[in-house]
Amino acid sequence: MKRKLLFALSLVLSTGLTGHAGATIGPAERPDLKLGFIKLTDMAPLAVAWEQGFFMDEGLFVELEAQANWKVLLDRVITGELDGAHMLAGQPLGASIGYGTRADVITAFSMDLNGNGITVSNDVWEVMKPQIPENENGSPRHPISASTLKPVVEQYRNQGERFRMGMVFPVSTHNYELRYWLAAGGLNPGYYAPQRGDTSGTLEADVHLSVTPPPQMPATLEAGTIQGYCVGEPWNQQAVFKGIGVPVITDYEIWPNNPEKVFGVTRQWAEKNPNTHLRMLRALIRAAHWLDENNNANRQEAVKLLSRPNYVGADEEVIANSMTGTFEYEKGDVRKVPDFNVFFRYYATYPYPSDAIWYLSQMRRWGQIAEAKPDDWYLKTAEEVYRADIYREAARSLIEDGTLPAEDFPDLGAENFQRPHQGELIDGVPFTPRTPNAYIDSFEIGLKGDDTP
Repeated sequence: MKRKLLFALSLVLSTGLTGHAGATIGPAERPDLKLGFIKLTDMAPLAVAWEQGFFMDEGLFVELEAQANWKVLLDRVITGELDGAHMLAGQPLGASIGYGTRADVITAFSMDLNGNGITVSNDVWEVMKPQIPENENGSPRHPISASTLKPVVEQYRNQGERFRMGMVFPVSTHNYELRYWLAAGGLNPGYYAPQRGDTSGTLEADVHLSVTPPPQMPATLEAGTIQGYCVGEPWNQQAVFKGIGVPVITDYEIWPNNPEKVFGVTRQWAEKNPNTHLRMLRALIRAAHWLDENNNANRQEAVKLLSRPNYVGADEEVIANSMTGTFEYEKGDVRKVPDFNVFFRYYATYPYPSDAIWYLSQMRRWGQIAEAKPDDWYLKTAEEVYRADIYREAARSLIEDGTLPAEDFPDLGAENFQRPHQGELIDGVPFTPRTPNAYIDSFEIGLKGDDTP
């Protein structure tokens, strides 16, 4: 009965009579929606949009459903079982260029910046730690270079064993960040060769990377199946909480204010349901704003709701470590990282083309894009998949109806090609999104020019 009443209310709200929806956006074509997510703290905009009534303000009755893993999530969006989902930033790109599952998937909303970490087992940390310079108080100096991992990797190699680390999906930020960190420290994370039917990503690898679903990372580490992993929160802090591992670096230290997750739908769904799409974006933008407003004043409330089993389902204490601006490395080594999770500030929600180009450059660097592509291909693909035009329409409506001020957004009449407020990458290599091939060729480790693995 409650579901029927809520659905009826959503139909009334979808007429736009509440005053919340932009006057130029018509009723939702599809008000009853099912959206997917993975149990990570950066699904927060979805939870907040539901809990704060932002979806209902837009005349949308939304069911949020946790998914088993990233592949299942993507497949269910493609088949229409899900209307849209919290996605890895590389998933719409990977699907659109035909790496793995081929489908037209787009994003018009960036869900967050930063939010990941790289964790190693206690045994690995004990070998790394003596090589790491110390601060005056005796704590390890950050950022920690992957070069400190070399003795461990060599030890495994001498014993005829592979050094293994986990990441969440082949086109995930976690895969590319882990590879970036390893390569910056002189370790080859391996190549993909889809043209030869090899999608393991381990050709010529010093460190062998494999896929592990985020919530299973700590248990897999504890079992010794992997020696480390790259994942989003709360699963790095969970390793500290359980005493089984040590986070050695955050992605903020690898690349400050790097793009992380996106909200994705199929192109066909977006074309069939343009008003519904815009209304979802309005709700998500408002949720992201709520998460960051007044200097993160709402984060503790967000921690409580994310700890519920239907969202992330981890202890409040574990989730709060990163969501409230701190991060614990070695047990007891708690440091301030105010921008570990960014949802709205620094124009976090805008789907910048440069974000897409960075992911595509890493796909080519490691062989997922098997052949060299001209610079124009990268620029065109970014524009087709990262739909800033749709985002701008939703943002303008929020400004026009007085929901959010114009200064909360970048200049919506400008090109907005490259994400602002980003720091330098850990290896010091300048990111040049307008000349992606020159960027790819500048790395010491990785494919270049017409190379194939």
